[in-house]
Amino acid sequence: MKLAMTHPSHHLNFGMNPDHARNSLSNCGIRQPKYGDRKVHHMYMRKKGINTLINIMSRLGQDDPSPSRINHNERLEFLGDAVVEFLTSVHLYYLFPSLEEGGLATYRTAIVQNQHLAMLAKKLELDRFMLYAHGPDLCRESDLRHAMANCFEALIGAVYLEGGLEEARQLFGRLLFNSEDLRDVWLNYPPHPLQVQEPQTDRQLIETSPVLQKLTSFEESIGVLFTHVRLLARAFTLRTVGFNHLTLGHNQRMEFLGDSIMQLVATEYLFIHFPDHHEGHLTLLRSSLVNNRTQAKVAEELGMQEFAITNDKTKRPVALRTKTLADLLESFIAALYIDKDLEYVHTFMNVCFFPRLKEFILNQDWNDPKSQLQQCCLTLRTEGKEPDIPLYKTLQTVGPSHARTYTVAVYFKGERIGCGKGPSIQQAEMGAAMDALEK
Repeated sequence: MKLAMTHPSHHLNFGMNPDHARNSLSNCGIRQPKYGDRKVHHMYMRKKGINTLINIMSRLGQDDPSPSRINHNERLEFLGDAVVEFLTSVHLYYLFPSLEEGGLATYRTAIVQNQHLAMLAKKLELDRFMLYAHGPDLCRESDLRHAMANCFEALIGAVYLEGGLEEARQLFGRLLFNSEDLRDVWLNYPPHPLQVQEPQTDRQLIETSPVLQKLTSFEESIGVLFTHVRLLARAFTLRTVGFNHLTLGHNQRMEFLGDSIMQLVATEYLFIHFPDHHEGHLTLLRSSLVNNRTQAKVAEELGMQEFAITNDKTKRPVALRTKTLADLLESFIAALYIDKDLEYVHTFMNVCFFPRLKEFILNQDWNDPKSQLQQCCLTLRTEGKEPDIPLYKTLQTVGPSHARTYTVAVYFKGERIGCGKGPSIQQAEMGAAMDALEK
């Protein structure tokens, strides 16, 4: 609890009012007395520099959960952010069964944005309990509210670690609504529409449905039998398929939910097994673990593309894009959570995702080509001058709006050093950076 309330500006080296202590130390001569090896004093403090980043990111995860020696709340905030997003996504998904993915995302943004979380923090009067340096940094109202929102996320993270998901859910629900009726609606959401139609199980429908019969072989391959197999069918139904009574829709809503579930499970794993990593380092690791490329690779290894339900009547296997494969996997994760529980998702990701982390760390997959190129350019800076950074320019855009191809060039000190193409500007920029690095 104390760690959740500790702002990064707070240092235990000083007394109750750090500013007076700093002034006294300054006026007396030595600003910060140092004893012993300087590296030991700064080992667990946030530091800048590419060498520090590479050093920390090269550390492999610990097998056993270990306590962190980082003595402020940013790591807990990283965990709490994922918990808040997960709780919001789950409740919105169940409470608005007919709302499309875009509407759900809009509602979620309104609930999880810092401005709203600061209001919830104010209900708990967190500003009275926060530990922070009484300097100029948090004197402005906007800065203090931002710190309160972060503190609230850290508190939710601490409650989740100590009391589990249900305790965090109850606390978040009580703070969201003052009205008892609204709180009951939020906390006691209805089951999924497919579960409402067949409360016990819908496996008796397999005999009469070729689609469900095909999915039983996928169930056998992963070793999980779904109580409501139509949930699995919906997870594999692409948006090109029209409404039907078997799945009651496509998988876009499930993809929305699956993304939040994966974020939470990955965040908790990284929080526990990488105790020396700061929030930024954990974010880089999570981005390399939960992204379209990794998700598509796992989906391909499990053969999900063979079970995708499309509107193609020829029954031929279709080649799916990376994004579509990643969406299939996220939808499957959502179906697994709805039909079973979070424990099944933990097990699935322990088998299919987390073992890849070692490879990502050793290959520095967290360091994308654009970042690598920028680091190379910064090493060429002239002493005493502003560093030159690579600039990206879009040279050409061809093709219809739904299938564009972008050509991007990268320039350094006025010279073109690389060129790349891709279906999006971001991918084209990555290609250009890769081209420049190879040259």
